[in-house]
Amino acid sequence: MDFSNIRVSDVKIEIGTLIKKMRANRKLTQVELAKRLNLSRITIQNIERGNNFTIDSCLLVFQHFDEIESFNAYIKSKIDDYNEMKSIY
Repeated sequence: MDFSNIRVSDVKIEIGTLIKKMRANRKLTQVELAKRLNLSRITIQNIERGNNFTIDSCLLVFQHFDEIESFNAYIKSKIDDYNEMKSIY
C-alpha cells in the first residue's frame, strides 16, 4: 500500500466509519449517542461522515466506547518508536 496517496479526508472517513460501527454495535441512534455525550446529533453525523469535527469530540466518543485507552496506547507506542530512533547527525 502506498501511504503517500492517503489524504487527511480519507483518514477522517475511516474514523467516522469506525465510530458509526461502534455506535451501531451498541444499538444506539445518533440522537441517543449525542445526548449521552452532550453533543448535537449534527456533530455525531459529521463525525460519522468524516466531515469537519474536533479532536475533542472524536476522543469523547472513543472514551464513551472504552476505546480511548487503546488509542492512547497506540500514540504512546509511536512516541516510543521515535524515542528509539537514533539521529544520523
